[in-house]
Amino acid sequence: MGQYSFKSSGVTQSDQLENELTVTAMPLGIKTPLALGEDDLLKTNTELSIQLSDNLRNLIMTNWGERLGFYDFGANLRPLMSDLVSQEDFDTQAISRIRAAVKRWMQYIELQDFLSEVDRTQNKNTAVINLTITYNIPSIGINAKKLQVTLYAI
Repeated sequence: MGQYSFKSSGVTQSDQLENELTVTAMPLGIKTPLALGEDDLLKTNTELSIQLSDNLRNLIMTNWGERLGFYDFGANLRPLMSDLVSQEDFDTQAISRIRAAVKRWMQYIELQDFLSEVDRTQNKNTAVINLTITYNIPSIGINAKKLQVTLYAI
């Protein structure tokens, strides 16, 4: 048996390859709003919780007929914006539509809380409604995550 120094032992080709390879996260979906990526054509989400939040935001903001091939995809909130008679009626209808859309398209999400605020500071005739939705995704351990969506009345 001999005594060797690690400094003079050298590096094998397989050891050198292991040190040079970098691990990149696998893209899960395209990030919205669309933006050009650095390594890929478009920026992508690599974390599951962020991708699911992005998917939920898109579901809530999509109106019927906007998604090609899936006419009834979305929460269809735009008709409520034009018929905004009272805040309570809007809240009731919005909660019902969001719950139905999530039940149909994203069954793994548990909706918890809904908060809506009307902002008329920029124009007294046009409303901007800010929705805050709290939800859980028990299958991946996400609890009390908040999503904020801004809707503009036409």
